[in-house]
Amino acid sequence: MKARPITAKYLQNAAAFYLERYPSTAENLRRVLERRVRKAEMAEAPVIDDVRQAIDAIVAKFVDAGVIDDAAFAQTKARALHRRGSSTRLIRRKLGIAGVAGETLDKAMAGLDRELDADPQQREWRAAVALARRRRLGPFRQKERAIHRDRDLAAMARGGFEYSLARKVIDAADADALDEAP
Repeated sequence: MKARPITAKYLQNAAAFYLERYPSTAENLRRVLERRVRKAEMAEAPVIDDVRQAIDAIVAKFVDAGVIDDAAFAQTKARALHRRGSSTRLIRRKLGIAGVAGETLDKAMAGLDRELDADPQQREWRAAVALARRRRLGPFRQKERAIHRDRDLAAMARGGFEYSLARKVIDAADADALDEAP
């Protein structure tokens, strides 16, 4: 079976299909289309000569149409990650991987603080408590808390939280003690 040729129309359709299914940044869409081109080249499909220019034009077209909005993506993703219990460090890393640039990333984090009506330290506390609740760590563990303390601290560390904050959350007497930020 012969591989489909990579044309501007093919890339346009691939981008539209991808954006119908997933929210994306401009940089991420560019990566997705470049991956498609690389896979086609490995399958020895004919590729248009100016494929990079075609990808740039397609991405620009979706940005101009408002389908791709890096700032809105960053704000929404930061909010969702925070609710799940991601630390600021982890949120920044995941948004960076998604292709969110520095200034847009800073605005998204500041917007998160405004939305939560909290300073960065309170935001971090809330995220740590959310992670502990979601993963049933520390005071949310039903039994044998002492046996699992190191494992719980490791889970908080993998979540990107500082040791001192993780220790406060894991060593809290009970879930009600976590309601107020330290």
